[in-house]
Amino acid sequence: MSEVIDDPNAWRVETPGHKGWNRTARPDDANKYFMVSADGHVQEPNDFLASRMDESVHHRLPGVTVDKQGNQLQKTEGFRPLRIKNIKFEGEDGLRNQSGKTPEDRIKDLARDGVDAEVLFPNKGLTIWATPDSQFSLAMCKAYNEWAWETFADFNDKLAPMACVAPAVLEGTIEEIQKCAKLGFKGLSLPCKPVWGAPDHRQLNYNLPEFDDLWACIQDVDLPITFHVSTGRDPRTSRGNGGAVINYAVHSLAPTMEPIANLCASGVLDRYPGIIFGSIEAGIGWVAWALCAMDEAYKKHHMFVRPVLDRLPSEYFKTNGFASFQEDKPGLDVARGHGLENNFLWANDFPHHEGTWPHSAAAIERTMGDLNDSERAGILGLNSARIFKFPIPERYLDQDDAARLAKEVGTI
Repeated sequence: MSEVIDDPNAWRVETPGHKGWNRTARPDDANKYFMVSADGHVQEPNDFLASRMDESVHHRLPGVTVDKQGNQLQKTEGFRPLRIKNIKFEGEDGLRNQSGKTPEDRIKDLARDGVDAEVLFPNKGLTIWATPDSQFSLAMCKAYNEWAWETFADFNDKLAPMACVAPAVLEGTIEEIQKCAKLGFKGLSLPCKPVWGAPDHRQLNYNLPEFDDLWACIQDVDLPITFHVSTGRDPRTSRGNGGAVINYAVHSLAPTMEPIANLCASGVLDRYPGIIFGSIEAGIGWVAWALCAMDEAYKKHHMFVRPVLDRLPSEYFKTNGFASFQEDKPGLDVARGHGLENNFLWANDFPHHEGTWPHSAAAIERTMGDLNDSERAGILGLNSARIFKFPIPERYLDQDDAARLAKEVGTI
């Protein structure tokens, strides 16, 4: 990788430094933190679905089509057609698009950024939920899981793909979860809404008892649940001026709060207290506010609230929930005051442009200077290792907090 930083990415290397830190996020530091990226994206081949699904559905698969004017459009059943712009990615932006093509390359690229292990999500495959046909979605999930396990099984202690499922097809999803758990997947990826599309009170959602069999299964296999951004409805809702910003902040990130509220407020966790769940790539600045808002509603709207919970909604998140972020200083600034240090997971979102690769150390120094050493260690890697059961490499076992966790999760 070239050391020359192009102008549009020059801001990425800005840092106040790490003076006074016991450990750092610098990859060449012998006393580096153990670091897990809680959100990375695979680089699937173009035929990862078609090669594993019946030819009769190939015309329905996400892909590219051409309109009457000769414009290329992204074709996905659940998205509005989106014109593909011929943008040339140069410099580091181009490098990000081409990095991490094989597991071996990923490990090298991540090491360059100080990352020891990574939780993996689809890239092209984020569209496997973008259809109103839940059976079709589940079929695509199965094809993705097959490809992901074939590709990453031998690297699962460092590169851990999440098993994708389509909960609206309850019986098939339970079977797929049980299958993936036996294979060795470290976690599950559920869409932010079980039924694709805009909010509709007539459709099933995670707060309803119809999903109790799903929660029982997930508690039984003891795998954490992840809800990744842009997986419940079309995030490309806004068009025209400012659309890229509006869609990212409002239609992609913000709806990820819904499944978290569903689980915290509905009594699911009273019935299934072993479930661990969290949001991915939605940031953390909203978490403290959302927990306070849910508690306020529970107390002040007590005359409307059903069921009566054993605890306040916020307490379920603090014991069972998590949220990942790339750069979110507002969220980090309030973490300690709201008792959320153990709930936040750092990620570099490799190789996406929203992420911090290959300059994660600088981003960490810009945003984590007000945390203490123990808080940084947890957020940068130990929280993820606990949730996803990553083994901690021997080089970190002389660090007390890493050694304690390794014993706790049974990796030493």
